[in-house]
Amino acid sequence: MDVPLYLRPRVDPPLASLLRAQTFLHSLVDALGSPLNVLLPEVVAENAARFRAVYRRHHLSGRVYFAHKANRSSALVRRLAAEDAAVGVDVASLAELRHALGCGVTGDRIMATGPKDAEFLWLAARVGATVNLDSPGELEHLADLVRRHGLGRVAVLARLSGFESAAGRGATGTRLLSRRSRFGTPLGEARELLSALERHADAVDLTGVAYHLDTTGVEEKARALEQCVLFMDECRERQLAPRAVDIGGGFGVGYVADAEEWERWTTALSEAVLGVRPPLTWRGHGYGLRNEGGTVRGTAALYPAHRPTAGPGYLDELLSLPAPVLGRPAATLLLEHLHDLHIEPGRALVDQCGLTLARVLDVRPAGEGSGHHLVRLGMNAGDMSLEEHGVLVDPVLLPRGGPAEDEDAHEPVGVYLAGNLCLEADLITRRLVHLPRLPRAGDVLAFANTAGYAMDFHAHHAQRQPLARTVAVEPDGDSWRWCPDEDYWPLTHPGGTTA
Repeated sequence: MDVPLYLRPRVDPPLASLLRAQTFLHSLVDALGSPLNVLLPEVVAENAARFRAVYRRHHLSGRVYFAHKANRSSALVRRLAAEDAAVGVDVASLAELRHALGCGVTGDRIMATGPKDAEFLWLAARVGATVNLDSPGELEHLADLVRRHGLGRVAVLARLSGFESAAGRGATGTRLLSRRSRFGTPLGEARELLSALERHADAVDLTGVAYHLDTTGVEEKARALEQCVLFMDECRERQLAPRAVDIGGGFGVGYVADAEEWERWTTALSEAVLGVRPPLTWRGHGYGLRNEGGTVRGTAALYPAHRPTAGPGYLDELLSLPAPVLGRPAATLLLEHLHDLHIEPGRALVDQCGLTLARVLDVRPAGEGSGHHLVRLGMNAGDMSLEEHGVLVDPVLLPRGGPAEDEDAHEPVGVYLAGNLCLEADLITRRLVHLPRLPRAGDVLAFANTAGYAMDFHAHHAQRQPLARTVAVEPDGDSWRWCPDEDYWPLTHPGGTTA
């Protein structure tokens, strides 16, 4: 028998309490079908408050913008709309902008990011949203719209990229650039953008600069923040008056509860790729690793599922890190220059906000002599796409009728989780998952902490399979109450959270 290698999820209250309400969760699946997304709107407000607490610790002002693309939910956006003006929404499409406005978020609390067409720019300008400019061309387009339609001046941020390291500033230093991005204006070309901003000062008002780096490296982000502050000094020399730095998102989430489990599993994956232990995955999938002559090559396409510092803690670490050139902590630089700080957390703001439920349809042997089983679920890989983002975590088994009296008599069993599409590649998990016992048809598997990108980011209507419905739930004494996501309104939550 295989020695179980677990990746058990980190589950905090109240998500842990919800998972214990097995009868309630089964009743939801019975009524609304499988798969089913379940959200806890109150948790998103608590997460926003935790980020705001970091602001207070560093004596900073600014706004926490929820990156709407992380989740399509109305309930989450409406709950954030009930907070005070220190919380806003980052929208990356016309539809997201319309949705945020319809959920009660006023235009002045909206940041428009992402690629923008004329309709998106027009509505953003019309409602008073801040436009996070991706390029000089986007600036030209926006300025033309403002003039042609008689709109007021639009608040804009200049999004930058291509930050150099401190070593690149000397004549003989090694030039190191941040990871390439297709978004933003490279810092080396930003002076042309400044000239364009001056030329269009009648149509736009530069209120700050921004960046968003596709990295978890806190040093690289601190370097970019410092260079944004220095760039804003150049802006003031041109009589422009930016007053905020938007550092985007990427604060991370810790999905796996135990660091040792994560280390054991990733080490075992390398050993399995080398062939010195049995495979851990369906048909030897290596998650980007490969065996070349007895050496592991490649890079594991995996999210760091155990992160000792993530979310608000990551922001605190970033703000406390000394800047590489000026030598003072990032928070101190912002305070010295009287700059606001804007952030755009997505995954981190919906941490612990929900789960995805799937009914077990059937169970069969996975292959002759393997000792493993294939569990087919009432969902497909697009419904719960953790693995599409490189996130590996075990589901929680919710037996039909509650835990059996002889549960302790069962031994862990290794299973592969397959979806409901007629495709060989439709696997919910490519890795072998160990459950406390073999599931039975009618049991439910709960995938914890799916609200960030995993719940609906890749959802589709392939083979006319139904999309997951989404419900919002709240504690109600010793029980729970629920409503469809689109019917949730935070009328019992006055908000008013202050920094």
